[in-house]
Amino acid sequence: MVIAERLASLFPMFSPDLRAKLATLGELVRFEEGETMMRTGQYFRSTMLVLTGTAKLYKEGVDGGEHFLYYLEPGTACALSMICATQRKASIIKSTAEEDLEALALPIEHMDTFMREHVDWYHFVLETYRSRFEETLEVIDQVAFRSLDQRLIFYLNKQFAARGTDELRTTHQDIATDLNSSREVISRLLKRMERDGMVELHRHVVMRKNMPSNQDIF
Repeated sequence: MVIAERLASLFPMFSPDLRAKLATLGELVRFEEGETMMRTGQYFRSTMLVLTGTAKLYKEGVDGGEHFLYYLEPGTACALSMICATQRKASIIKSTAEEDLEALALPIEHMDTFMREHVDWYHFVLETYRSRFEETLEVIDQVAFRSLDQRLIFYLNKQFAARGTDELRTTHQDIATDLNSSREVISRLLKRMERDGMVELHRHVVMRKNMPSNQDIF
């Protein structure tokens, strides 16, 4: 499938004219599972439209810890890359490919032109800002006002939703890193959730059973 057709499927809000320009000016890039896509302090040379795969974004703390922010999925883009790219600012986040990922990289020198000439791009950028801002507020709410067991349920539900499955392949250490906790504490909470019938645990796998939704607990 040519790039313009893939864009039509994933970004139906774009006009045919805009999709044609994006396909012409963009570069198809690929990242392998676990590969770092952007480091803190690195300058953006492009903004990316995700075509396949999932990326995970983190905020790194001064103590070396990492705080999970949100996912980028097919049909989305990173709001921060749009801001930093146009203003020539360094990234304040780290992103990694959660699975093999393919994206269309759009050079930053075209961003202003897209904003001026294509109202559908302008609206897409605004909607991306809005949705990512809301997700960031959710993270702040979790850290500031929720207990760790509530944060764990919220985190797992987000993980399941991002993958479209009730089976999460991960490790207790990876979960602990995302929640800025310890593996021992996360393992203890997961065991308690398993006793309560919320999840089923296997080696490097967490399966959702009768876990409450985020709306039910918050």
